[in-house]
Amino acid sequence: MNRNTRPWTPWLYLAPALALLGGLLLYPVYQLGLVSVLDYTQAQVSGGVPTSFRGLANYREVFGDPQFRRALVATLGFAAACVLATLATGCAAAVLLTRVRALPRLALMLAALGAWATPAVTGSTVWLFLFDPDTGPVDRALTALGLTGFDGHSWTYDRWSAFALVLLEVVWCSFPFVMVTVYAGIRAVPGEVLEAAALDGASAWRTWRHVTAPMLRPVLAVVTLQSVIWDFKVFTQIYVMTNGGGIAGQNLTLNVYAYQKAFASSQYSLGSAIGVVMLLVLLAVTLVHLRLLRRRGEEI
Repeated sequence: MNRNTRPWTPWLYLAPALALLGGLLLYPVYQLGLVSVLDYTQAQVSGGVPTSFRGLANYREVFGDPQFRRALVATLGFAAACVLATLATGCAAAVLLTRVRALPRLALMLAALGAWATPAVTGSTVWLFLFDPDTGPVDRALTALGLTGFDGHSWTYDRWSAFALVLLEVVWCSFPFVMVTVYAGIRAVPGEVLEAAALDGASAWRTWRHVTAPMLRPVLAVVTLQSVIWDFKVFTQIYVMTNGGGIAGQNLTLNVYAYQKAFASSQYSLGSAIGVVMLLVLLAVTLVHLRLLRRRGEEI
């Protein structure tokens, strides 16, 4: 930095962006927290009943609901599975891009980016069609292979198969971001390093594990953090593919549960309380992840 530059000069340049982000992020978070400590239902929205302060009563009611606890556990497990599957698929696809010729590479990238650009509602509808028990080609193909147990099989009836189906759709529309980012990182790895590993007799897996992956840690940190944020707040795929949370709420996640409380039941204060809990959980996971990176001496 120039010695003549005043310490507050960089903040002066950042001020417009910070003001915009403050208006778009901080104010909604403030309103979310405010509504979460009020008695705010449809009666208060219509103006028939005055709004009253409830303090932490909404949070006690939420944490006392067994359905909330099940949704919290399901959200954490589902998000973790989505992140791991997305990273594994994206990294494998990125390595594949480095091994094929230009034309197949272009075709793979266009196909992956097409999945990434597909709206969540459209992608969820397509996957429901593929696994439809009556007209879906997946059940028909499995039945044609002699697997009679899949004749008319409903993938969304069972809790775990429904979660697995949604996971596949989430990975399908999320892995292209990981693939493109990791591929760019691989291309930035010096060729001399890879050649030295090949001369030492290292296999492709050992080269990736001991040479490429350590050099890609900053890139992997970014895509992991981004995937955690995206997958923790998945809503559209769960809501569309399980018809609002599955049979008897067996596929409820926190986002869907908050939607049901806030809009289906018009209990806006309870929905806001769930939203605050989600924000705090996501913030805690992010801070732990960043702290682990800092201990390893890595920078994002």
